[in-house]
Amino acid sequence: MAITRIILLFCTFASLSLMSSAQTCKNYKFSSKIGFNSCADLPVLQAHLHWNYNSTAETVHIAYRANQIPRGWISWGINPTGSGMVGTQALVAFQDLNGKMKVYTTQINSYSPEMKPKPLSFSVSELSAEYVNDEMIISAVLGPLSNGTTFNIVWQAGNAVSNGIPQSHPHYGPYIRSSGTLDFLSL
Repeated sequence: MAITRIILLFCTFASLSLMSSAQTCKNYKFSSKIGFNSCADLPVLQAHLHWNYNSTAETVHIAYRANQIPRGWISWGINPTGSGMVGTQALVAFQDLNGKMKVYTTQINSYSPEMKPKPLSFSVSELSAEYVNDEMIISAVLGPLSNGTTFNIVWQAGNAVSNGIPQSHPHYGPYIRSSGTLDFLSL
């Protein structure tokens, strides 16, 4: 009985310690000198979005980061025409076989997208990706975004890349709940 209580107490303290050390968007420090004024801890897939919105230029500088295995992939995008996956203008990143990060834009036009490089319906500049501390990070400047400041966003992750193309993600639980609405003027 005493051993059971000790194990229970140890597990409780261990889980509280892990929860208190969890990385949130507010306490994250980027390796670059760039700072972001706004951020959101996304509700699923251990993902976070950081951004600076420039109202004069109607552009947004984003950094999307998510926990991922080295051979997996991540994606984040804006759906300017609807909600959900289909119609999303996305940024995709993964490590190639040599361990170098690859990042590009693609359009999600079906529930079985090809995930090959394609231009988006808006400009993208300063596109980059890195793998740091078991997280993949995509950074880019998007816009001008002339449809206002509130957008439907979608984020995703998968565990397989074949011939340089991300393969389908799981279709259950958090993988089908990875979308929402975001106002880039919110803090």
